Amino acid sequence: VESLSSYARQFLGKLDKPKVDYIKGIAPAIAIEQKVNSTNPRSTVGTSTEIYDYLKLLYARIGRTISPISGREVKKDTVTDVVSHVKNYEEGTKLLLLSPIKIDENRDVAKSLQLLSKQGYARIKYDGEVLRIDSAPTNMGREFDLVVDRIIVKNDEDFFNRLANAIDTAFFEGKGECVIEELTTGTQIHFSNKFELDGISFLEPNAHLFSFNNPYGACPKCEGYGDVIGIDEDLVIPNTALSVYENAIFPWRGESMGWYRDQLVNSAYKFDFPIHKPWFELSEEQKQLVWDGNDHFIGLHKFFGMLEEKSYKIQNRVMLSRYRGKTRCSTCKGKRLRKETNYVKVDGKNISDLVELPIIRLITFFEKLTLNKYDEQIAARLLKEINTRLGFLDKVGLSYLTLNRKSNTLSGGESQRINLATSLGSSLVGSMYILDEPSIGLHPKDTENLVVVLKSLRDLGNTVIVVEHDEDIMKAADEVIDIGPEAGTHGGEVVAYGPLTEILKSNSLTASYLNGSKEIPVPKERRVSKNFITIKGARENNLKNINVTFPLNMLTVVTGVSGSGKSTLVKRILYPIILKEVGGYGEKAGQYTAVEGKYQSIKHVEFVDQNPIGRSSRSNPVTYIKA
Repeated sequence: VESLSSYARQFLGKLDKPKVDYIKGIAPAIAIEQKVNSTNPRSTVGTSTEIYDYLKLLYARIGRTISPISGREVKKDTVTDVVSHVKNYEEGTKLLLLSPIKIDENRDVAKSLQLLSKQGYARIKYDGEVLRIDSAPTNMGREFDLVVDRIIVKNDEDFFNRLANAIDTAFFEGKGECVIEELTTGTQIHFSNKFELDGISFLEPNAHLFSFNNPYGACPKCEGYGDVIGIDEDLVIPNTALSVYENAIFPWRGESMGWYRDQLVNSAYKFDFPIHKPWFELSEEQKQLVWDGNDHFIGLHKFFGMLEEKSYKIQNRVMLSRYRGKTRCSTCKGKRLRKETNYVKVDGKNISDLVELPIIRLITFFEKLTLNKYDEQIAARLLKEINTRLGFLDKVGLSYLTLNRKSNTLSGGESQRINLATSLGSSLVGSMYILDEPSIGLHPKDTENLVVVLKSLRDLGNTVIVVEHDEDIMKAADEVIDIGPEAGTHGGEVVAYGPLTEILKSNSLTASYLNGSKEIPVPKERRVSKNFITIKGARENNLKNINVTFPLNMLTVVTGVSGSGKSTLVKRILYPIILKEVGGYGEKAGQYTAVEGKYQSIKHVEFVDQNPIGRSSRSNPVTYIKA
């Protein structure tokens, strides 16, 4: 604040005087709060860790644009490239510098030649001959080469400066194209300063092209979200455990629409389509075939298109409304970027390929990446930042995530560790990190990784202060400050201070549980449940087609390492299913085959997460519980 001018300071809110008498030795502080995942649909693991920002720059700087037709690299020639080519000729070689000219149909050839003559040009090359413009045939065609300069190669600086100016003019007259012809042999070398190849005009790589948050780079259909309102595949094929033969395609059930299904089933042998294989086991190509169709059957896209055409019929409008929802964008296939980005590659992979790789495989990709000396100089700093951040994500146990994973689908523990990895990636020194219960939602295995990360922050020369009551983190701490002795008005005092060995000697509640003098009693007998809810075939995110049974009227704990699928199972599958059954409205449930059990007996369901209960200044605990 002191570094700001008095004019700038007037816009800052007035800071309250701190409720302390004296502070000494405080460093710049960074607080990593107990913030649950972002709700922004544009936020991904890549953007929140800033890795994607470096990837954009990497592809903009060293990406090679490859033609999808010939597989050759797209390059545009510069004046320097043409001059370098001329330098390869022996001194005294006679050359022609030509500009290809094509006169528009609505313009007169004779008048166009007359205009070129007025501009100072004297010769053209037509039908293999160099002619003076004033002696050109009256019936000549509309395509010819303009002779911009006749060159005798010399090895001096003045010659090359004059040549560069002439080449610049040739590019201008030829609308981006010019030709160097050797007079004695007639050999021609074509140059173009347009970024095109095989009849396709490509976009030159820049950072905005690879940003789905920028209109220039975002897919024009979904505007960078990856999904659109359209025909939702999850509604069309609600049970992916069924095969096409078993009526997996919901709108093709029944007598009236069953003809479309029969058409596919009866002709499947002609193109080797497995009609008895469950939908979720089909390859992407086989699924796409069902949507696109072929000469033997009508695909789903055409089927719904026919309903759209006849939407004046009430039954068609009703049917379309049943299957509308958020669905993957058909233009970018959920990749969020315009199709031109697919042509820009580094080591054979485009940027969408990289963000779809798990972090552990992405680390391997960059370890094996080999670049030429020029590209290595350009990319050295970018690769260092990318590798550092990927390494920190691996250290905090997130190597299974992909960079295109949406932030709002992460669990609380995953979000916390991404914040930690981002802070580590900034490589700050001499700072003070304050973390509020970073172990929340972490499995003991992941807590070990967290301790390693916190110690590496400390070893960089930072101070790390953790508000925590996890035993493993307390044991790893250099100093422990125990506040107590109890809560509320009975707390607010320092009851113990020092290494863990000193804390264990005190008579505080924390010490009592750490040294084993007090413990949480384990019940000798367990309650037996007669009613259950069974979810079959759960396969959302990390879940691998599992069957899970939840007993009713009991305390049930779902545990496992962070990222194993606990939150997905409970939050994305179980909760939406029960909420729908009790008449509530919420998010669509994730992928599962069936639900069985006594869930009809449940009258109400609440999802209690780590989000604050409300932000109203009038709200307090009594009003919230409606006491």
